[in-house]
Amino acid sequence: MNRESSIKRVGIIGIVGNLFLLIIKFTIGFLCHSQAMIADSANSAGDIFASLMTTIGNKIARVPKDHDHNFGHGKAEYLFSMFISISMMIVSFKLLWDSVSSLIFGSNFTFSFALIIVCIITIIVKFSLFLYTRKIYKLHDSILIASSMQDHKNDCIITLCTLISILFGLYGVYWVDGVVGIGISVWIFYSGSKIFIEAYNVLMDASIDETTKDMILELSHIYDNIKSVENIASAPVGYQYIVFVTICVDGNISTFESHKLADDLENDIKNLDKVYDAIVHVNPI
Repeated sequence: MNRESSIKRVGIIGIVGNLFLLIIKFTIGFLCHSQAMIADSANSAGDIFASLMTTIGNKIARVPKDHDHNFGHGKAEYLFSMFISISMMIVSFKLLWDSVSSLIFGSNFTFSFALIIVCIITIIVKFSLFLYTRKIYKLHDSILIASSMQDHKNDCIITLCTLISILFGLYGVYWVDGVVGIGISVWIFYSGSKIFIEAYNVLMDASIDETTKDMILELSHIYDNIKSVENIASAPVGYQYIVFVTICVDGNISTFESHKLADDLENDIKNLDKVYDAIVHVNPI
């Protein structure tokens, strides 16, 4: 299965799994007036939206380059990621308000064993999704799959905290429910802000990582006629980059040789995983 199909499948399975969890979490949380469970259901709603945006963004990003978009549509993934992050932060403020209100004005939380069952089901489903996405991530080094994998892992931890607050309710300690609701809302905001920063950096043309730059330098050392590398610049196009390299060569070699050298280096650089395209400029010395 290719990279695009894998991301699509991860997104669809994420939507189905989280939709199931959203329904049972919100229903039981609403009936039992559990702020922690309602916050957990909102987290699942955010996961559905994130999976949906990932699927749509991935579909647009797959569209090849055309006359109006010379370097493809890869940045669509990060544009949709920014939509996801903003929606998560808005939801977190609403959950924070409701949770603080339940602490100040009192909680109507009613303990039910159904809450415990829902938590156990959630942990099982989320851990299964984590194992699945981890398997796919090992096949395709995708930031979108890595984000889904981490999200499923985090949800297991969040639901475990929800379960702890519910168990406190079994002994009549209801204020923990509001505290856990606050904790989940803060976590959702933190996760949303991380996605926002990552998407912002790509959309603002953040440079390629230092490891890839070092790999490009190593490739240039293969050619004896390349005396030095003057500059390495880059611009992101989705999860990959266009790389601009300026090399210095012996001014006595022919124009044909220098262009052949540049072409060979460009082809070598294009074979790197994070490189979409490479442009090599030659400076004679």
